[in-house]
Amino acid sequence: MLIYLAFSYLAGLALYRLFFHPLHKYPGPLFAAATSWHEVYYNLVRGGEFMAELERLHKLYGPVVRIGPNTLHFNDRRAYHDIYSNGTTLVKESYFYRALFAHAPGCFASLSDPQQVKNRRSLLAPSFSRQAVMKLEYTIQKKVDQLVALLEEYHQSLESSVKLSIAYRSLTTDVITEYCFANSTNTLSDPSFAHPIALETRNLVKRFWIQAYFPFVVQLVATIPQSFILWLFPKFSTLMDVKGKFEQQIDNLISYPEDLATTEHETIYHHLLEPKDPELRPSRTSLVNEALILVGAGSDTVGHTCTVGTYFALQDHSIKNRLVEELREAWPNKGRPLSFAVLEKLPYLTAFIKEALRTSMGTVHPLPRVVGDETPEISGLNIPAGTIVAMSQYFMHINSEVFGDPYTFNPDRWLVTDNSEMMHDLVPFSKGPRQCVGLNLAWAELYLILGNVFRKLDLSLVDENVEVDLRLGKMLDYMVPLWEKSEYKAFVKRVHD
Repeated sequence: MLIYLAFSYLAGLALYRLFFHPLHKYPGPLFAAATSWHEVYYNLVRGGEFMAELERLHKLYGPVVRIGPNTLHFNDRRAYHDIYSNGTTLVKESYFYRALFAHAPGCFASLSDPQQVKNRRSLLAPSFSRQAVMKLEYTIQKKVDQLVALLEEYHQSLESSVKLSIAYRSLTTDVITEYCFANSTNTLSDPSFAHPIALETRNLVKRFWIQAYFPFVVQLVATIPQSFILWLFPKFSTLMDVKGKFEQQIDNLISYPEDLATTEHETIYHHLLEPKDPELRPSRTSLVNEALILVGAGSDTVGHTCTVGTYFALQDHSIKNRLVEELREAWPNKGRPLSFAVLEKLPYLTAFIKEALRTSMGTVHPLPRVVGDETPEISGLNIPAGTIVAMSQYFMHINSEVFGDPYTFNPDRWLVTDNSEMMHDLVPFSKGPRQCVGLNLAWAELYLILGNVFRKLDLSLVDENVEVDLRLGKMLDYMVPLWEKSEYKAFVKRVHD
């Protein structure tokens, strides 16, 4: 009897979604309209092919596709800006963000309530303002110098070549932990770039989707003794150690707030622990989880962008030569540091970084928003309130109407007289009121890392025949495009004069 009732309920629900739901007129697969398992199938069963499926659906159905019972995905640049740039009347879809960050409840990224988001951003934003970044630029430069020295000393032959993806991730992990907490993880202490922190933060990204679709797994794991978890998964000890380090620092600062005055430089805790409104102070758990998420987010996007950009510069010698020539002219004495403010004025380096950001893509999975009662039209359409809408930045960055020949890495596209339209659609950090809070730090890192690397080192690919395809068929939807299948190695051939 119960089975019959359950079957009848599910059949009735499917019929409603297919023929009577407010979105029933929008095109898309019947499976996606009837059940939320469409996305799960492509990301988990098909190994991260949801983005490829989205591209196929848009080619089949047009710019608006129903990808879930209550979800629409767009492939229209106007829609992106309506949803994200001007989306003050749309809120983050709470279930998605709570589930995705089930391992770090209470962190900024997990919040969806507009007021909570605004309050937490007000505490974090001062640490990532342009002024704050310029003030702490020396912390970035110090770590970049350490990376350059390691590459120069330990990786000067084919036999000692290195995967630059992990080298860059090691650097960005140290930068974010030093910058935010004045408490570096010292990931660069391993000259072979095999520090477990760098390796595990990368692997952590791949596990996100399991908890995004099955958040109860995280809750279940939390009830199991830590010693047993570590026995089953010994590599988790690295993340546990990092978490313990943050917990100790936070506990000390909570117990002895006067210690904030003795830190080497200003940290995020100066604002999080001493807000003007005491009621906005996050809980201890939120503070710990905020730190963990900052490490992951701060190390991933910048490291990935440097990996992508460096590959294309080494593969195309004309790009590399133009970078080196511009840097030599602007930076005759490489023994003295060149500031971010000077580097960002270099035209070709700037064009190169923008193209690296365009092609590395950052977060490719569509970030869902919920239409409100006062939401205006999205791409000219009146979308029913309560509908979940989204658009992946991938479709912005490969739009041939804005970025001609989009699958070609071409910094010259940015050197035209007017690139305002391309800049409007360059969205690696999203857009609008909920864009990445750390984008000023990210830009500074990209200039300092890539400027120093191409001025002070002469890197070469181990295998110059390796090719990376920018098309989506080579991209997996694990929040960022994965390069594991095409990771390249490089070595320092010689040091520039």
